[in-house]
Amino acid sequence: MILTVTPNPSLDRTYEVQALKRGEVIRAETERMDPGGKGVNVSRAVAAAGRRTVAVLPLGGAPGALLADLLDAQGIEVAPVPVYGATRSNIALAEADGVLTKINAPGPQLSAAEQELLLETVREQSRDADWIACCGSLPRGLAPSWYADVVTRAHAGGARIALDASGRALLEALRARPDVVKPNAEELAEAVARPLVTVGDALKAAEELRGMGAGAVLASLGADGQLLVDDAGAWFGSAHVDAVRSNVGAGDSSLAGFLIAGGSGPEALASAVAHGAAAVQLPGSVMPTPADLDPSAVSVTADVPVDRLLTEPVLLTEPVS
Repeated sequence: MILTVTPNPSLDRTYEVQALKRGEVIRAETERMDPGGKGVNVSRAVAAAGRRTVAVLPLGGAPGALLADLLDAQGIEVAPVPVYGATRSNIALAEADGVLTKINAPGPQLSAAEQELLLETVREQSRDADWIACCGSLPRGLAPSWYADVVTRAHAGGARIALDASGRALLEALRARPDVVKPNAEELAEAVARPLVTVGDALKAAEELRGMGAGAVLASLGADGQLLVDDAGAWFGSAHVDAVRSNVGAGDSSLAGFLIAGGSGPEALASAVAHGAAAVQLPGSVMPTPADLDPSAVSVTADVPVDRLLTEPVLLTEPVS
């Protein structure tokens, strides 16, 4: 069983439009409403693969009730933490050329009692978990050290933990030594406070995160592929994609694929790449099923192409404050 923790879940509405034009009325060609939040998406991808998953998340108001119903309809067990504030709603505008514009709401502020209940629910639900995946932004009220507390408690209970966070929350959590962290290129550059121009730059940054406490680093490099760096070495994985329809949740699908395949080594990296490649070819934040995967399109090598220029280099970064 894979347990997911989403401190700031959402209802995600995705509209497909031909082009985004400021100040004009734009008619959407399609509309979708999906459960949102990084951890929620990991659970959705795990469930789509036919595996058991439990989603721990704070829920409040009518949006929270609807989110729980949507997850239940997808075969996901929900461990709700009732909160006073309403669950947030996010909007994504997907243009025909693949450009995605997202508007994310801040979400409710959690009280001290709600924060402790969230931690206690994670502890209770983690007894049967093979992995705990903690993902996404922290809602108002949670300190940047909150993920570090979760990692410490998870390890005390004998669980393995994968973390998808950014900024100060990521740096604080590294001190607690999570088993896996999954940054994208921007988050990786921010963590080491320097630009990433080549795959080699990303490799060095991933190695630095391991030096800061990460057991392994699974780094998403967008269209260029993914890196896995752990005690056994480094691997680079990529996949051929015919057309990108939406990249919403693609990184979350990758993390699910990685954990489903055991959470370590090149085979797990290949699964991560296959899941991510399948996800970007689906509408909105639809998670791929086994039928959507194309393992033959995936390539994994220990010969990391360190000199390859990133398609979307991260040129400007600011130190995490």
